[in-house]
Amino acid sequence: MATKILVSRRSVQLLRILVSGIFLVASFNHLLNVEKTIQRIEQANFKGIAYFFGEPQWLIILSGIVMLIAGFLFLIGYKTKWAAIVLMAVLIPITLTIQVGQITTLGPLFKNIAIIGGLLFFVLNDTNNLLK
Repeated sequence: MATKILVSRRSVQLLRILVSGIFLVASFNHLLNVEKTIQRIEQANFKGIAYFFGEPQWLIILSGIVMLIAGFLFLIGYKTKWAAIVLMAVLIPITLTIQVGQITTLGPLFKNIAIIGGLLFFVLNDTNNLLK
């Protein structure tokens, strides 16, 4: 038997809108500052993770496009669960590559962990029925 938890419809919408903002901003950053992002990868302790997936320049452009599309879909609430899954699939390797293993990036590391928590809310809950 599932326990029913009442949640404000407006709070779910606000959470979705606020979480999507980070991906929209990051997508433009990736697409407009490719060289700067490559430098961040080169300085990362776990840059091998990025190289495992391919050439960093193409990964940055691809991740920028994916974050832009999935972030927009997440923002407007279209296929929210799938958009959240795609965004997590992009965010996890970025987090492991850039933030893990660097003491100076503990704040951004835990910010990304919190964002993953926000995305998990939409993966684990049927928010479409909640908002109808």
